[in-house]
Amino acid sequence: MNKMIIKGGHRLSGNVTIGGAKNSTVALIPAAILADTPVQFDMVPNILDVHNLMVILESMNVSSDFADGILNVDPTTINESALPSKAIKSLRASYYFMGALLGRFGRAKITFPGGDNIGPRPIDQHIKAFEAMGAKVENDGDEIIITTDEDGLHGAQIFLDVVSVGATINAILAAVKAKGSTVIRNAAKEPEIIDVVTFLNNMGAKVRGAGTDVIRIEGVESLRAKNTHIIIPDRIEAGTYLSMAAAYGDGVKIQNVIPEHLESFIAKLQEMGIDLQINEDSIYVPKTEELKNIEIKTMPYPGFATDLQQPITPLLLMAAGDSTIIDTIYPKRIKHISELKKMGAKIRYDEGNGTIIVSHTDALVGSKIEAGEIRAGASEMIAGLMAQGTTVIDNADNILRGYDNIIDKLTNLNAVVELVNDES
Repeated sequence: MNKMIIKGGHRLSGNVTIGGAKNSTVALIPAAILADTPVQFDMVPNILDVHNLMVILESMNVSSDFADGILNVDPTTINESALPSKAIKSLRASYYFMGALLGRFGRAKITFPGGDNIGPRPIDQHIKAFEAMGAKVENDGDEIIITTDEDGLHGAQIFLDVVSVGATINAILAAVKAKGSTVIRNAAKEPEIIDVVTFLNNMGAKVRGAGTDVIRIEGVESLRAKNTHIIIPDRIEAGTYLSMAAAYGDGVKIQNVIPEHLESFIAKLQEMGIDLQINEDSIYVPKTEELKNIEIKTMPYPGFATDLQQPITPLLLMAAGDSTIIDTIYPKRIKHISELKKMGAKIRYDEGNGTIIVSHTDALVGSKIEAGEIRAGASEMIAGLMAQGTTVIDNADNILRGYDNIIDKLTNLNAVVELVNDES
């Protein structure tokens, strides 16, 4: 486990380039095992989740190699075998192997997935989709066992009771090789879903409607990769740097961005009074002296992303008056609050109405804190850059799970930050 040491007080300036989307990558890698040929991905972020997924691939005799943003995956010699529970439990997105294995073999056996503890995140909608396609799902202790009869999976009408990115992608992965037609209604619309569908369609899948709430799938017998798939830029990483630059920058240009994927976030920054210069694939954040307080409510895409409510919080500390955040997706995503309070932040959680209240704070003080999960860690990291003195963030591996080459990128922006292996 690493800890991140940040010496605050060094204002940020320069350029930063955003990596490939984590939330695409963690679905694309399991999706690769559906292919009947080797697969290559470009713009793969160098994050811990990628390396954990490669460990899972290796357990199935799927070879992979990763260097300079290029990930090669060869599923042609795949074997059914027990998946490593430690790697499965380290990241929530390992549940995509349920849909991928079901689509490949007609069965799957997987340890209950882990990942960030940010409140209840049931997989009942995933199971509902699998069962609609003819699968039988059993829970055996800590394992989920999914089987089909001799006829395998078949097309089905699926209506998701709640909008779920994970359930939408898992249903697609299971359905692309199923016999017949599948229709997923009340599907999630996130750009990462479009990215996964683009990858599958380029291999011969027949999926229409990605990006809308109705997705239609005609099953095919084989998927064969013909080209390298370039992963879309990470809108959550981009939003994190936008918040960081607005909070403590003297002029920062954020490159490799798709502004359309960040419209709800950008609108809130502009509402605060930040005069963003938005270009086709970059956003320049000027130094801003006075900020207005705002109200935020997280919603499914294209609404304000739950993954960005914590990274924007340090910026809200600088605004005049009180800002409020209501997270309708994960109301218990509040691990950052206690840690920011240690630094002097005026922030509290009203459990009665599920509202985070962020008040103007004149100064933050470097402290010893802990990253309880990825986005909480990002919030604390930004606060550490803004603080007077030195901040030590324990469990910094949680930050590394979601942020590509974070130390190099921060250093290039004039931050003074390092990772130290915590052997205690």
